[in-house]
This record gives sequence, C-alpha cells and structure tokens, in this order.
Amino acid sequence: MGILAYNFNVVSPNFVVPKSSIFSEFPLPQVRINPSRRRSIPLRVAFSMTEKPAVVQKKITVLNQQNEKLVGVLHDTGSMEIVVLCHGFRSSKDFDTMVNLAVALEKEGISAFRFDFPGNGESEGSFQYGNYRREADDLHSVVEYFNGANRKVTAVLGHSKGGDVVLLYASKYHNVHTIINLSGRYNLEKGIAERLGKDFLKIIKKDGFIDVKNRAGEIDYRVTNESLMDRLDTNMHDACLQIDKGCRVLTVHGSADEIIPVEDALEFDKIIPNHKLHIIEGANHSYTLHQAELTPVILPFIKEGLQQNSDTR
Repeated sequence: MGILAYNFNVVSPNFVVPKSSIFSEFPLPQVRINPSRRRSIPLRVAFSMTEKPAVVQKKITVLNQQNEKLVGVLHDTGSMEIVVLCHGFRSSKDFDTMVNLAVALEKEGISAFRFDFPGNGESEGSFQYGNYRREADDLHSVVEYFNGANRKVTAVLGHSKGGDVVLLYASKYHNVHTIINLSGRYNLEKGIAERLGKDFLKIIKKDGFIDVKNRAGEIDYRVTNESLMDRLDTNMHDACLQIDKGCRVLTVHGSADEIIPVEDALEFDKIIPNHKLHIIEGANHSYTLHQAELTPVILPFIKEGLQQNSDTR
C-alpha cells in the first residue's frame, strides 16, 4: 500500500477541509489532526493511494412502454448521477465501446448503465430494422426508471444507430442536457442499399419483406415494409432542430468510418445549436484500433455537464 505524506500549517485548531482540497478524493477518517495552542501547527497527513470506492456491477431489468423487459448492467459507484449507454444496429450492451466507456466512467466515480434494446442481446421483444423513435421511447423508460429510484440520468451516449436514438431523445424529451452522438447517421435514406441491395424498394413492395442473409446463406434478420418505412420517415435534420439550445451535444466520428461517412458528422455540426465536433483521425466505425482515444474526448464532456448541474443546484 503506497503512502503519501504532506506537511501543512493550520492556523486554527478548528480545521476544516475545503471542498477543493486534495482530501476530497479520500475518506476523511484517514486525516489525523492534533490541535494545539500554537498558532502554527505542523501537520502530517497520511492516506492510501490504493483505496477507491467499491464498484458493484449488477444486472437490472426495466420495463418499456410495451411491457418488454430491457436488460442492462449497472456499473454502480454509488454516485447519484448515471450515464446511460446505448448500443447500435444489431449490437448489444456488451459491445466493446459500451463496456470500455462504462469502465472508464466507473474509474472516475460515475455510475453507468448499458442495456440492450428490444430484440437485441438479452432483452425481450423482436428485432426491427427501423424503430428509431420507439428506441428513443425505450431510452425514456430507462431514464424514468432511474429518476424514480432517486438517481439522476445526467448524460446519454449512443453509438451508430444509438447515436441517432439519443439525438431523437433529446429532441422529444428535453430532460437530459448532455448528449453524446458517437458515429450516428445524419441521412437515414443512405446506407440501405448496401445492406438490402439496390432494388430494395421494388422487392419489399412486391414481397412485403426482405430477408438479409449472412455469409453462410442463413437468414440473419428480416426487414419488413413497416420497419423500412419507419427508417425512411425518420428525419434527423428536423429532429435536431428541436433540440434545446441549453442541451450540450458532442458528436464524435472516425475519419475512416466505412459504414457512415464522416460527412454526416459535419452535417450535425451545422444544425445542432449547442454542438461540439471531434473527429478521430484514422478511426473506423467501431473504433477498433482507437478505443483508447474515445475516453479522453468523452469523459471531460460528461464531467463538464456534471459540474454545470452542480453549479445550478
């Protein structure tokens, strides 16, 4: 166990540790003070560098508006504030970026909750190709769950489709004021032909659905006409114009994103009023080789929001 020692001069026996003191990061019972009648008191303080607040990871189930169970993992540091992490298309709460960011937050003493949308991971419900607005409502169920448990969701982060979901959330609910859009798509009309084929509209109008197959020729998932129209009818431009000016939005995007071009991030930057843009040079859509570069960008933005919330209390 490492020990650090500091010498202080205390003017008064009635010693009070200020909020900005170095001791605020350590349990106060470890501070030993021996007052005396002398005006200046040499004080030696010892504390452990290895002791940190215990973090508990626990599985939590939240019911959405359709009474489907949404399963997630809470990285609970004991903080009142919680950051909710939203995965992308055909992904889950166990996606590397979700796990890595949750661990980075817990190291800063900030609780994080990563969960599965319906039809993904461990959650109930059926997978749908669209469902952007409904997933924003699912996120609202999660936020309400924690707010009702005397916690406070202070930030929401989403990757890829999840990035669009958190922006749609901000445009509709206006109760979370720190939003992180990680590689979200600006124009949802694009990127469809790459998955469904160039004649997707003709085929789906004829058959009512398209089965997307994997490399082995097995059906991976089905795209219905309804779910496709849901995506095509979701206008991110109009939604972003509804985001409050007081809502802080950070967009992070990789310059080498092979799924959603970096130009989409530039479009978000043009229309969201209180917006910050950060491009990670060379990063692909999943930040495969750039995971370590996400935390130094995202954590300060989240902590700034926490500080602003504290200042307005």
